[in-house]
Amino acid sequence: MGQNNNEKQFGALAGYYDILNYNADYSKVADYIEGVFALYKRAPALVLDLACGTGNLAIELDRRGCDMTGLDLSAEMLAAASAKRPDGKILWLNQDMRSFELYGTVDAVVCCFDSLNYILDGADIKKCFSLVHNYLNYGGLFIFDVNSKYKFERVYAKNNFVLENKNVYCSWQNYYDEKTETCNFYLTLFVKQPDGLYKRYTETQKEKYHSEEFLKSALAESGFGDIKTFRNFKLEQASGNCERLCFAAAKI
Repeated sequence: MGQNNNEKQFGALAGYYDILNYNADYSKVADYIEGVFALYKRAPALVLDLACGTGNLAIELDRRGCDMTGLDLSAEMLAAASAKRPDGKILWLNQDMRSFELYGTVDAVVCCFDSLNYILDGADIKKCFSLVHNYLNYGGLFIFDVNSKYKFERVYAKNNFVLENKNVYCSWQNYYDEKTETCNFYLTLFVKQPDGLYKRYTETQKEKYHSEEFLKSALAESGFGDIKTFRNFKLEQASGNCERLCFAAAKI
């Protein structure tokens, strides 16, 4: 979700995103978000899921009583999301989170699963934050997470992974550049067809590390206050070796 149209777009891979991320615990993330709401003593009704992907988190928050809007740059991801909830209760918007427009303001914005790392330019991060601030009601909350430097340097690094589930195989190669603090992901997907043969898809993605100091500064510059940081979707203090740094801030 970022510069040069990098914003986590998935074409053919969108149809297999959920299969390969079968172990993602959206209920746990929703518990964390509700915990943040309680910590700030808020009860948001209208919530925007920014970079919502295939909609699993938006659907989970909808189940818990939030009036949800999901926004994503990938039309394929949104098609997968809409197919899960064809009743029209959730509004799905095909927009870029660096330049989005809403029909009105909301009480909270969530942006999860390192979506902001896909924005490669710091100026675009500030644009996104400014838009979030603009469309939040006063006192509204912005909740997001990013991958930490520890994850880029120790987990991604130059490591390779293989994901496998339901006749779908994914080779995931990483290359982290310490100078630019960006990581290229080279994905090769093999999907078993009805005739027993496998069809091959390829995709390249890129993420950039954004420091805690920069993100806090960008939030403050955009008009946010009462900024808090947590780790790994838990209401725990962030530490040096956590993989996911989580932020919450209020429009003041």
